[in-house]
Formats: sequence, structure tokens, C-alpha cells
Amino acid sequence: MSTQPIELNFQSYLQQAGVSAPDADLYDTCVRCGLCLESCPTYTLLDLEASSPRGRIALIRGVNEGRIPVDAPGFLKQMDQCLGCLACQAVCPSGVEYGHLLEAGRAQAKAVRPQSRMAQMIEGFVFGWLFMSLGRVRLLAVLMAVYQRTGLQWLARRLGVLKLMGMAQMEQLLPRMSSSFVKAEGQSFAPMAQATTTKRVALLTGCVQSVAFAEVHDATVHALRVNGCEVVMPQGQECCGALHAHGGDLVRAKELARRNIDALEAAKPDYVVVNAAGCSHHVKEYAHLLHDDPAYGKRAEHFVSISRDITELLAELGPKPAQTPLPWRVTYQEPCHLVHGQKVSQQPRQILSAIPGLSFVEMGESSMCCGSAGTYNILQPEIAGELLERKLNNAAATQAEVVLSANTGCMIQMRAGIAQRGMNAKVMHLVEILDAAYRQDEARM
Repeated sequence: MSTQPIELNFQSYLQQAGVSAPDADLYDTCVRCGLCLESCPTYTLLDLEASSPRGRIALIRGVNEGRIPVDAPGFLKQMDQCLGCLACQAVCPSGVEYGHLLEAGRAQAKAVRPQSRMAQMIEGFVFGWLFMSLGRVRLLAVLMAVYQRTGLQWLARRLGVLKLMGMAQMEQLLPRMSSSFVKAEGQSFAPMAQATTTKRVALLTGCVQSVAFAEVHDATVHALRVNGCEVVMPQGQECCGALHAHGGDLVRAKELARRNIDALEAAKPDYVVVNAAGCSHHVKEYAHLLHDDPAYGKRAEHFVSISRDITELLAELGPKPAQTPLPWRVTYQEPCHLVHGQKVSQQPRQILSAIPGLSFVEMGESSMCCGSAGTYNILQPEIAGELLERKLNNAAATQAEVVLSANTGCMIQMRAGIAQRGMNAKVMHLVEILDAAYRQDEARM
């Protein structure tokens, strides 16, 4: 690891990070009232001021005013420790845009943080190579599928190889690859015969979602068709860029945003729909991300205006009530970037109300982060583990046979936790349960 002192002035490290300094109005809006404290997962667990939203805002302010060195250990630590769940932003009476401050702070931290050669290689591979191309994501997914289906995974776990390599906990989070992947090649799916065509919807297939949650895409397409939509999968789309933005790599995040706008806009949709809450939230940030781009700024504003999370769009469309009872006991774990970031909370419950026979039990602290937060459960396993335990306790208390969510990362985290505990519960995407009810109706016809 480099031991050279960091001697970067304010403007040079911002330039390296590819960002502008956050507007002082963003952090000056914070009046330090403390109403955010109890909503913050890290403050709730650690009871430390620095690990609270207002503590982190004070650090970001200090760096931007030159009172705190950008390479100060406390600043770097807090930029990593924050989950970015936006629970604080949702309850802030002053309207502080904490998410924008955090992304700027992380980009600044990234520009100056010393990295070992190995860390640089891993980051270059993941963010610079792998997630810049869905073709490469599919290639890696094929290798993961071979690992999972040929017995290699069982053997590696049985022999303790993963523990020796220090990868056992990380490997537990590896989702099972789908039997077939979703590749956007310009496919078009007409509305169901009994439906009236109302809207043309372009589906963002995403990265992990397209190779490990193909069944969620199938359910999304079918549910939209039942509700009178033509669904298209425009070619040329890529990863949404959320992982890059949250990791401080705003240059590549912007590049991916431009590619997706080009690809999806070309389909001339009435709506762009995303079925992973973390991705749908980030897509709605494209206008902020590209606000100073002369070629894409206005286009991004329009793109955001027609972008919807799948739960949000289905609620707007109705949704069409199912006819056949589905006698399941279910609960709902709210993804942070859906309930806090997009303020979409009642819409998922509206969808559940369209399914007869369903026994819906509210989960305690349903909007508290589960600890997934992108790559947080890998990089900050202790805090992520404590949050997962808290979430599992709340899920178990409902005695639900199905735990619903609406985000890829949350589903991966919850499935891993439920498996480790041996709980008798299944994790499903919310659109899957609506689709199951629709398919029951069709089976009866």
C-alpha cells in the first residue's frame, strides 16, 4: 500500500474524482436538529455522532471549507461506513439532499484514498471492465453457473477451501444463476388479448437482475401485459451505473447513464420501467448526474420524468385485480431506495390488495435497512450482519411463509440470512406474487 503523503489541493482532488464540489446550499440546509438520528441504522447501532447523518454532513462541510484534510481517516471511514439508505433524507424537515452530498463525498474520498496494487486491480476489473458491459457480466455468470451446478460449489464448501481463502461469508451471498439469461435484443411483447393497449413500456434489464433473477423479468413482462402494456427490451442498454455512483466512480456512472438514455429513448416508450429498486432510484438520478452535460442534460430530465419502478407503474395502471384466491401468508421488507429514495411505500401494498385470499402481515421496522446496500454487506460485514439479524427477527415474528421485497440486493441478503438460520420462508419479488395470481387465473380459463 502506498505510504506517500497525500498533497492534493481542493480543486485537484475534485478534478481527479470527476465531480464538482457540492453546493454549499446542500449542507447549509442542515440545521442539526437531530430528527434524522433515530432513523439512521449506523447511529442506532453505534450511538456515535460521527456515524450519524449530521455528523457526516459536518465532515463533508469541513472538507469543502478546507478545515478538514480530505485524507483525514475519520472522513474516509465515514464515507465508507454510511449505508446510503437515505432514511435520514426521508425524514429531514429541512429537505437536505443527503444522497447527493454522500456521492460527492465518496467521490472525493476515492480520489485520495491509498490503495494497494491488488485493490486497484480488483476495482479496475469490477468497475472498469466487468460492469461496463452486460456481455462480460453474462460471461462471468456462465462461469458462476458452472461452479454452482457441477458440484464445485458443494466441494469447495465441504473441503473448507472458502474459509481458508477468507471468502466463505462473501460466497454465501452469491445468488444462484438463472437457468437462462435475459438479453435485451429489441424484443417486443404485445399486451394480453383481453387487455386494451394503453402504454408502451421499455424495460431496463440490468446486470445482476438479468442473469440471476430472470424469473423476475418474466413476471414483470407478464404482469405488464395483463395490465394492457406493450413491453419492449431495447438493445444497447447496460448496467444502470448505481454501483459506480455509490462507489464514487462518477465518470463511469455518467458514461453508463448516457448509454442507457440512448438505448431506451430510441424505443420511444411512454414509460421506462425498472424492477430493482436500487436501480430505479439511480435511474431517477440521471438528471442530477448529467445536469452539467450540454448534450444529455435536458434529455436526462425527460428520461427521468418517464422512469418508474415496477411497483410504482403497476399501481398507476390499477393494477388489474386477480380473480383466484392465493392463500399465502406474506410480509413485505421495504427496500431503502424505494421507500426512502423514491417515497414509494403505499404502491406495493396497493398491488398486494389486488390479490384475493392473501394474508398480509406488516413487518416491524419494515423500512429499516437490511444491510445489503449494494456492496456494503461485503465491505462492511459486521454492521451489515447486525442489521440482517434485526431484519430476520422482524420477519420471523410475522410467521410469514413468503418474505416479499422489490430489490435485487435485498433479496440476495434476505435469502442468505434465511438459509443460514434455517427459517421456513421463501423470498420473492413483489411482482412475482402478483404474476402468480394472474397465472392462476389463466390456468382456470
